[in-house]
Amino acid sequence: MFNPLSETCVQATPLILAGLAVALPYQAGMFNIGGQGQFIGGAIVAAYLGYGISMPPGIHVVVCVIGGFVGGAAIGWVVGELKARTGAHEVIVTIMLNYIMAYLLAYLLSYHYLMQAPGTNPITVPIAGNAHLPLLFGSHLRINAGFLIALACAFGVWWLLYRTTTGFEFRSVGKNPNAARVAGMNVEHNWVLVMLIAGGLAGLAGSAVIQGTDFTLNDQSFGTYGIDAITVALLGRGRPGGVVLAGLLFGALHAGAPLMQANTGTPVEMVYILQAIIVLFVAAPPLIRSVYRLRKAGGIGVGPALSKGWNA
Repeated sequence: MFNPLSETCVQATPLILAGLAVALPYQAGMFNIGGQGQFIGGAIVAAYLGYGISMPPGIHVVVCVIGGFVGGAAIGWVVGELKARTGAHEVIVTIMLNYIMAYLLAYLLSYHYLMQAPGTNPITVPIAGNAHLPLLFGSHLRINAGFLIALACAFGVWWLLYRTTTGFEFRSVGKNPNAARVAGMNVEHNWVLVMLIAGGLAGLAGSAVIQGTDFTLNDQSFGTYGIDAITVALLGRGRPGGVVLAGLLFGALHAGAPLMQANTGTPVEMVYILQAIIVLFVAAPPLIRSVYRLRKAGGIGVGPALSKGWNA
């Protein structure tokens, strides 16, 4: 009875975390499409700490989660530093880093003296049992503490954006970086900080997958989370609460697709079509307002997201 709800939460966990990694930089006028690379960075560190280092129960799982955040944050920091120091556009940098991290992962999984498990398959050995995220409702349901981490991160991003001076600076820089600079804000510092946090959130998505469900890292572990994160952030209109709801919706679609195909013979691709239609309807109002020069509404849409991202 509760298994569908459990699977929905399991599938939604990395989508929420990766979606927040896109939504947060958007508030600072940046368009982060490097969720894949940041996810891989976090997954690599979490997996290595999970199987390569022996630690006491309780401590091990926490260290792996922190490692996942640090691994993703390091990749995000590189993006922010390059933009702050050289003016390199974050869209180009994140695209390139996605490729770099994917090939780095493939390399690490190609040699036994690096991360490959004995054999010829590009996969690590399983992480230790005490590095697994705890199950919330027993072994018959897969929902784990990763879902709580995702919700806590969503609340944390909301609190950061709307209840702190740093969040106010993020939003001010996103609205008008020149005005923010005149007001005495360090725009470059904010770019670095917001990308560091965003990278850490995407790294937590990688940690949630490795520690919560897969327990090994392979060359396909990153899946389509990087692209799905953009869709989730778009559907959630760039707001933490909206990202949570959008992540749950897409989590339900992902969880139900295999069962739908098995029971009714409906192709899994129908879910992807449905997702595209949802995004199309969400994106249509801003595009129509732009074409016909109608009054602009708030929130995130395809038109505002792209224009803000390219002009930041």
